[in-house]
Amino acid sequence: MHLHIDIAIEGGGWPGDAEVRPLVERALTVAGDHLGLGGHASEVSLVLTDDATVRTLNARWRGKDTPTNVLSFPAYPVAAGDPPGPLLGDIVLARETIAREAAIDGKPFDAHFRHLIVHGFLHLLGYDHQSDKDAEQMERLERAILADLGISDPYAPVLDDPKDDGRPTT
Repeated sequence: MHLHIDIAIEGGGWPGDAEVRPLVERALTVAGDHLGLGGHASEVSLVLTDDATVRTLNARWRGKDTPTNVLSFPAYPVAAGDPPGPLLGDIVLARETIAREAAIDGKPFDAHFRHLIVHGFLHLLGYDHQSDKDAEQMERLERAILADLGISDPYAPVLDDPKDDGRPTT
């Protein structure tokens, strides 16, 4: 897949482009390859920001007045499994929430960050977790993509929190 990636770092104490771009590019390349998107050219934008910004977006677009780890804004509706268009949309990530979740779960920040990039990317491609069946399909894809990235199963229960199923909060 030929994917043009725009990254805007707007706040939240994110490291610079030189540090985050390789993580983003690798995660999205592996995801695109895994999904068989090799012949497609598309563009995606990532906004790396803070909890306050994500809280505002989450309240406005989802009616939830709280920060979350990742939000996805597809440019066009795409059904899961359909080929993507030339413009996929935006993925917005909140550093404080990601860092807090990674610390609570004892996961490396970079692994949790890449998981959420993949999660947001799948949303742009029409995957969701509104029903149990859809969630199982999306989680199966995430596990496979993340395994290719050398990242452990993000949905494995956290040993010290039996109620945590590891699912992103979007």
